Amino acid sequence: MRDRQAFQDARRAREFEAFVAGAAGRLLHAATLLTAEAQDANPRARRLLALALAHTYASWDRLRGEDPYDRARQHLALRFANSVWHRYAGPLSRTRPHPDSALAVLTAQERLILVLRLYEGVAEEQTAALLGLPTERVHAICDRATATLLHPPAKAAPTVIGAKVAPS
Repeated sequence: MRDRQAFQDARRAREFEAFVAGAAGRLLHAATLLTAEAQDANPRARRLLALALAHTYASWDRLRGEDPYDRARQHLALRFANSVWHRYAGPLSRTRPHPDSALAVLTAQERLILVLRLYEGVAEEQTAALLGLPTERVHAICDRATATLLHPPAKAAPTVIGAKVAPS
C-alpha cells in the first residue's frame, strides 16, 4: 500500500514538472503583461505565477481531463483581478506599471481583458464568465484598450523653468 502511494506521488510530481516545464514561460509572460512590469524585473508577476502553479498543483488530482494550463491561467487572472480591484488585498495590490511598458497606459482591468483576449486567445464569453462581467462590457473594454494602445494619449510637453517668453 505504501509503495503504491509513493508511486502515485512520484508520477504526480513528474506530470506536474512536465507541465511546468512547458507552461511556466508563457504563464510568466502573461503575468508580466498583467502587472506591466519590466521583463527582467517582475517580482509581482513571479508571485502571481507561483500562486497559480501552487493552486494548480494542489488540485492536480481533481482535474479529471481538464486542461491544467487553463486552470492555472484562470487562477492567475482571478488572483490578479482580486488583488487589484480590492486595493488592500496584499502585496499584489500595490501594482504600479513600469513606465516603459506599452501596457502602462491601460487600467488593470483593461490589461487583464486585453491579455486574456489577445495574448491568451480566450473567447469573449469565457472572459466574461471568468470575470463575472457581461459579454458586451468585455467587448467594449477590449475595444477601448486596443484603441488606447494603437493611439496612445499625447504626452504633455515638458515645462521649462525659468524660460523667458519673447514679446509679441
